[in-house]
Amino acid sequence: MDTPQRRTDAKTLWTLFRTCFVISACTFGGGMVVISMLQKKFVEELHWINEDEVMDMVAVAQSCPGVMAVNTSIIIGYRIAGPFGAILTVLGTVTPPMVILAVISAFYAQFRTNRVIALLLKGMQAGVAAVLINVTISMMRNVLKDRKLISLLMLIGASAATLLFDVDIIILIVICGIIGGIYTFASDKEEAHDSL
Repeated sequence: MDTPQRRTDAKTLWTLFRTCFVISACTFGGGMVVISMLQKKFVEELHWINEDEVMDMVAVAQSCPGVMAVNTSIIIGYRIAGPFGAILTVLGTVTPPMVILAVISAFYAQFRTNRVIALLLKGMQAGVAAVLINVTISMMRNVLKDRKLISLLMLIGASAATLLFDVDIIILIVICGIIGGIYTFASDKEEAHDSL
């Protein structure tokens, strides 16, 4: 990623916090769903970051310890507005779940046995599945847009390893990261040699 131009005006900072707060409060289904919403807002609507950056951010967020949605919001906030932006996006991302979980845990028995809430959650599962399929197709399109054989082979290999052999995602991330690093290093070395 190139050196970012920081936006530290009040409107930008408020937009960062508000966007992460609203997305976190209204999104069900985990990290990939939140990331899909962040991508729609910051890439497609605001144009503050581009799609390639989002892919890099997701890769870093997924390979770091912690919740992927929070990790991604930290990276986005830092990319757009520096350390203060990262703090605001984290606050915006973690506040809604903390409040909602505090309320649910106080009334857990009533929530668990309520038929209406059970039906609502079932309906949400269908919506979450649709969003996850959308994210998968979008990310796959970005990998294929690269038009490099190595990217296609890693996509197929990682998919097969997960679906057929139940290989742990951390192992796949590490292996793909090493292969990508070696490939990039070799390509850069070859380009430098050709330019001489």
